[in-house]
Amino acid sequence: MNNQEIAKLDDILQKHDYNSTLLIAIMQDIQKVYHYLPEEALCYIARKLKISEAKIYGVATFYENFSLEPKGKFVIKICDGTACHVRKSVPILEEFRNTLGLSKEKTTTDDMLFTVETVSCLGACGLAPVCTVNDHVHPAMTPDKAKALIEELKEEAANENYIETRFFAEKKGFPYVLCGFPLFLLLIFKQIERREENVFI
Repeated sequence: MNNQEIAKLDDILQKHDYNSTLLIAIMQDIQKVYHYLPEEALCYIARKLKISEAKIYGVATFYENFSLEPKGKFVIKICDGTACHVRKSVPILEEFRNTLGLSKEKTTTDDMLFTVETVSCLGACGLAPVCTVNDHVHPAMTPDKAKALIEELKEEAANENYIETRFFAEKKGFPYVLCGFPLFLLLIFKQIERREENVFI
């Protein structure tokens, strides 16, 4: 783990006063950051809380909401409980999977942007059929709404990447865009090449 990740974990531990009896809450906060429970993070909090790694892994594997496998930025959960099933949640699930190239066996996209899962109940039967995206409920879903939701989430991710990259460029004092291309990358490459006395741009 890098220093930034360690700082995040320390903040979470400090928030809970390094109290080992609040282990579940600590692990929930860690999963909110990573969308799963990384092995290094679990080993780190075990040392800090002075409890065994076995105990932490016992908790992580006992509760269904915890995951030890990496998940996408957007975790989509489709309810397949009775109320949602009879209101045709299966075609919604199939739309998510087909659009994202996923299946029952492959639940996360290669770019780590989306994870699609089914759950037995989301506790929102009156809004069936429903799905959640990072625990935000989307009611009365249809296959068309599922497709539109994916596009919306892709656009959201693209905007976030743009903002992060622009912030980095401005912090370094570079203009951001030239004809739609990140100019600061071009300037960096030029600087490297000049240092090597091999300028060809």
